[in-house]
Amino acid sequence: MADTRSSITGLTNEEAREFHSFFVSGFIGFTVIALVAHFLVWQWRPWFPGPKGYALLDGVVNSVQTLIG
Repeated sequence: MADTRSSITGLTNEEAREFHSFFVSGFIGFTVIALVAHFLVWQWRPWFPGPKGYALLDGVVNSVQTLIG
């Protein structure tokens, strides 16, 4: 049998295509999970505050001011 490994990776064309399909599937899965995570964080706290700033931090500021002075 002749060795058909001609690339620098040592993979045959069939092995390289199989690895590529797994890599692409993993990349797409990771990207979907990252997009969902970013969307959920955006819903929890938008990255750009409104005119009043971050409304969720009002209680924290009052608490810190009470503790300090």
